[in-house]
Amino acid sequence: MSKVEILLQKGVKILSPESVEIGEEVNPENIEKGVIIHAGCRIYGKDTFIKEGTELGSEAPVTIYNCQIGKNVNLKGGVFYESTFLDGVSIGFGAQIREGCLLEEEARCAHVVGLKQTILFPYVTLGSLINFCDLLMAGGTDRKNHSEVGSSYIHFNYTPNQDKATASLIGDVPRGVMLKEPPIFLGGQGGIIGPVRIGYGVVVAAGTIVRKDLLEENTLFIDYPARVSKKMPFHKGLYNNPKRIFKLNASYIANLIALRAWYLNVRSMFLDKVLLNGAVAKIDMGINERIKRLREVAYNMPSSIELYKKIKGHEDGIIEWKERFYKRWGQIEELFLKERENHGDPKKREAFLNALKDSVKKNGNSYIPAIKGVDHQSAKKGTCWLQEIVDEVVKKAEKIVS
Repeated sequence: MSKVEILLQKGVKILSPESVEIGEEVNPENIEKGVIIHAGCRIYGKDTFIKEGTELGSEAPVTIYNCQIGKNVNLKGGVFYESTFLDGVSIGFGAQIREGCLLEEEARCAHVVGLKQTILFPYVTLGSLINFCDLLMAGGTDRKNHSEVGSSYIHFNYTPNQDKATASLIGDVPRGVMLKEPPIFLGGQGGIIGPVRIGYGVVVAAGTIVRKDLLEENTLFIDYPARVSKKMPFHKGLYNNPKRIFKLNASYIANLIALRAWYLNVRSMFLDKVLLNGAVAKIDMGINERIKRLREVAYNMPSSIELYKKIKGHEDGIIEWKERFYKRWGQIEELFLKERENHGDPKKREAFLNALKDSVKKNGNSYIPAIKGVDHQSAKKGTCWLQEIVDEVVKKAEKIVS
């Protein structure tokens, strides 16, 4: 009996069985009754898992490879590789979701969206024709009050120095997970030159390119285009401000470490084992990717130092810092890998978990109502627990190169 026939017998709805391909490595037990699969879909990978109520290919064929998919997810058309989608996620046709993505409950994307190494917190909504690689976005409280990105938006994640140490934090982990922060709005036909940080409540006007941190919350940012063209010397590999690159990447890694602690200590109360392991695996992929990209910059420092001396004509503190960054990279990488298991202060963690358990008793054992039911004072304690993880990792990393 074929895999398609097995799925049909167990109650999976396959609308055009002769056109659907299921890889030999796929375990039919991992595709639950009530899943709907439209014509032309292809499902591969031994780690693929699809929960009831999910619909694949309602607008165009879908290809799945080693993805973990929660309940009532709607992947309307495109390709989806080594990513995890929690309950209620919706993505329009023409999607290209590459490895390392984690989309949390009710995150939504319109048509022709490309993602890679990207994390979207609950309710975050992306318009159409968007390319988002190497970022985390949070903000918002529900489907009517959510962070949003307008159509035709790009996160520029590749530099003229040919590196990708460019991950951006749109919101953060310690506050974002509590689902109590104001949304972030990025107007359409714009972009972000990573790495940057953007605070909660920030509104970026349509057509604006964000080139620097926007941390003053609840503000409108408009960047009027220059009326006069400007030329200046460019020297590939010079790295005028490597300290900023280092700090922003360390902060991003530290936020992923805090998110990992959140999943293992909080999400584990609500997610089944397959989805939990899938999500943690994507966070680990993100940590590894960011270490890899920062390592590439560190290894560029010797040539950068020589170029800096040639162009600037003198030595200064930045050269010494570059030397330390390069020579001590092994210590930095070891620190990040070790801190991956940082779960924060046990007392602060338990204080928040006790408050969450009280919320579960009142609001039921469902993640979104339980988190939203935690009172603001207890949520602040939870944020403090996670923020200490972030601050500790960044402080230790900076100390190595200081």
